Amino acid sequence: MLKRPEYIVAFARLALGAGLLSAVADRFGLWGTPGQPHVAWGDWAHFVAYTAQVNSFLPPAMAPSLAALATLAETMLGTSLILGLGTRLAAWGTGLLTLTFALAMTISFGFKAPLDYSVWVNVAAGLLLTQASGYSWSLDAWWANQHPQRPYSIF
Repeated sequence: MLKRPEYIVAFARLALGAGLLSAVADRFGLWGTPGQPHVAWGDWAHFVAYTAQVNSFLPPAMAPSLAALATLAETMLGTSLILGLGTRLAAWGTGLLTLTFALAMTISFGFKAPLDYSVWVNVAAGLLLTQASGYSWSLDAWWANQHPQRPYSIF
């Protein structure tokens, strides 16, 4: 039995949030340009093209909107997880968002693709975080300490 599960919850929260923000950074070229080692997209145009491939079952004209929506969601969820702000809601959002990514990848590329990119692991991590009893080292925990009469609502 784990004696200090709050360490693992904090690590999962930070790792999942950093993963989301890293993907956002890649599509804006912050990890390098297209074609460089360890760069998935390298710019917005390559990310939009990839979005169209992942969602091959939708009209290609939807790709720019889906790319923007995914980027906004990943930025908000990643930031929320790292800060620990609205953590349970961000964990639910991350689990559901990455579930849609996994399903779209499975439809478009087959069962192996989301496994290779650990997308199902992100789904599981997000959903597991929703079940944590608390979120140490977070703005949520700070709020609960400062406002014991409203410990679950930072808003």
